[in-house]
Amino acid sequence: MSRRSSALTRGRGRFIFFCLTPAFVLYVVFMVIPTVDVFRMSLFQWTGFTGTARFIGFDNFIALAGDTQFLRSMQNTLLLLVVVTIVTMAAALVIAALLMNPRVKARNFYRFVLYLPSVLSIVVVAAIFSAVYDQQSGLLNNFLSTIGLGHLTQVWLGNESIIMYSIAIAMLWQSIGYYVLLYLAGMSSIPADVYEAASIDGSGPVRTFFTITLPLVWSTLRTTLTFFIISSINLAFVLVRALTDGGPNGSSDVLLNYMYRQAYTNSSYGYGMAIGVVIFVFSFVLALIINRATKREVYQF
Repeated sequence: MSRRSSALTRGRGRFIFFCLTPAFVLYVVFMVIPTVDVFRMSLFQWTGFTGTARFIGFDNFIALAGDTQFLRSMQNTLLLLVVVTIVTMAAALVIAALLMNPRVKARNFYRFVLYLPSVLSIVVVAAIFSAVYDQQSGLLNNFLSTIGLGHLTQVWLGNESIIMYSIAIAMLWQSIGYYVLLYLAGMSSIPADVYEAASIDGSGPVRTFFTITLPLVWSTLRTTLTFFIISSINLAFVLVRALTDGGPNGSSDVLLNYMYRQAYTNSSYGYGMAIGVVIFVFSFVLALIINRATKREVYQF
């Protein structure tokens, strides 16, 4: 290697170092250190910043194992993740595939209508569904009564057996449009020649979707699946807090809402941080499982 090439290589290395150093320092200060501090605080019995912290080791985690409300919030979180993720991903893929069909009229209008809920604040979404689910004047109960299905009317946000499904519908309404647009972008990059060849071979719409469209957007699906599940944990918290605050009787509690209540309402700060550690580990393991379960050969075109 010539002296000039060596100088260029060293200069490029110094440039990359100076560009990455500020981002790395910010990441350590605002991400790594606070995360490690959450682990540390979970080992204390602590009522908050003005209280005295007493080291108790893993007692907070042992208490969590016998906390029925914590286990219930974990069960609700898993229910939302499974139901909302499966329906959102499946519906977004099918709708995107339908909107790719040139015979569908007003496709841009449908894209706009589907995407509109995604730009709304979660608090606004909660307000909309509070009105829709209202027992007396809500749109849903009035609609059921109008079409002769009055016996199906419910207290949608007061019935413990269905409240999580009521929340799941609100999450679906807010989420699907965004993922439709992502899959539309992925499907738009598939060459038209591939579909023309499939059509000449006599492949129908369903077979074309499973043999061509789905494999070629698999990398997009894999990325969005991980992102959606992790972000749904936060989305569920904001929606539950604005819509039900975990009620009635804690039947709609999710992990983050229960952690928030323990830390900031019940002043059990150390206990709340222990729940935070469980959520961190849960999210990390979930991401690993998804990454492993969806790993497959990526097709090039």
